Amino acid sequence: MSRNRRRRAGGWLFHDRKNIDIWVRDLKRRAAANPQPLVPPIQELKNLVEQDPVLNFTVEAMFKEAAILKQQTPLGTPEVKDFDEFLVLLNEIMRTAPQYTECRNSDGVEEPCGLIGFPINALLDWPMATSFGYEVFSNQLINQQFKKILGYWSKFLVRDDSRYVLVDSFPNQTPKALAWLSPTARQEMVDVACQASGCPDECKNQPFEYFFNCDPSDPYYGFKSWDDFFTRTFRDEVRPVAEGDDIVANACESAPLQVATNVSETAEFWLKGQPYSLQDMMNFDPLAEQFAGGTIYQAFLSALSYHRWNSPVTGTVKKAFVVNGSYYLENRYQGFINPDGGDPSAPNDSQPFLTAVATRAVIFIEADNPKIGLMCFIAVGMAEVSSCEITVSEGERIEKGQELGMFHFGGSTHCLIFRPEVQLEFDFHNTTPGLDATNIPVRSQIAKVVS
Repeated sequence: MSRNRRRRAGGWLFHDRKNIDIWVRDLKRRAAANPQPLVPPIQELKNLVEQDPVLNFTVEAMFKEAAILKQQTPLGTPEVKDFDEFLVLLNEIMRTAPQYTECRNSDGVEEPCGLIGFPINALLDWPMATSFGYEVFSNQLINQQFKKILGYWSKFLVRDDSRYVLVDSFPNQTPKALAWLSPTARQEMVDVACQASGCPDECKNQPFEYFFNCDPSDPYYGFKSWDDFFTRTFRDEVRPVAEGDDIVANACESAPLQVATNVSETAEFWLKGQPYSLQDMMNFDPLAEQFAGGTIYQAFLSALSYHRWNSPVTGTVKKAFVVNGSYYLENRYQGFINPDGGDPSAPNDSQPFLTAVATRAVIFIEADNPKIGLMCFIAVGMAEVSSCEITVSEGERIEKGQELGMFHFGGSTHCLIFRPEVQLEFDFHNTTPGLDATNIPVRSQIAKVVS
């Protein structure tokens, strides 16, 4: 099936599905070696499902459907057999932090293969693409409970004991886990930071501390927790702000997905073509109608990159709020009913759809430049993103390039939305929008107003 061949954009899961299965088997081994009672929010999820006959049937059917579909592929039997096993593995994740790994290539040589940045997503990658999975993860009660579970995990990821993965390697795990601050992992993060450099070879010779605010004299480089490392900041001089009132700056270190024009105020966003629906994206805010017929730029973030948001313009924050939504829902037509096969890195192919249904932060900015006027930034959570944190407030004056907020504990996608009067020329920095695009530096020019 094409599901096993297609690329996992952003690097949040291993590109090769076989390595995900190997990782799940190792997670099983670790959970069996040190069994623990289910933590309270996971026990609550178990109770919620078991006490509702319809929901219990739907959840069990989701795992059975995933097993049937996977058995039709060369990969055979799925590693997560049923809901009970999923809960045990989910419980094990609650006391671990995402690790950087090396995998064996086709020649048997160990080489960097990224991370399981979405460990819960890795367990649900097959089930969420099923028809029953759509029903499960569109259930409001299920999403409320996953919010509690991710909140529980986040309390570990902000503690100092979560930073063990920064300095400890685990050669006996499969795939082998390397310390995030090992030379190999640091070089990978530098390489990603250099993707859009005009001199990539020269750029890649710079050390990690050239790019990021840190303290190399400290064993943990000054990072206080896993989340502190994950939300690390660039040194200001590394990412200068694009100058000019007519220049729109890139809000995130991200790879362009697509540009859509003449966007509808309302649309049936669950359809196969995934049209944008402004009212749904903006949670039916009255300001949404001003953007009907306008332009949307969408881009996605890399697992090895920078996860904060920066203002694309100078102006005033008109409104800023977080919309609670789904965590593991993908567009129905990107699941297994797709004749080309289900999304191999769900919910990557559902990014436009997620702008209307996922947990997201919405920030309206009135730009000083009247040719831009009111615009909107939306940070869209995907999978493990348990917190979209807004760090500006309504009425606040902000400068172009100033921080707006950040993603915690996971990666995602974001949108810039402009009114129909605003005509733009986009600068993609020699990459082509799509799931194979490379990063464009944050705060660099992403567009120019032409009228």
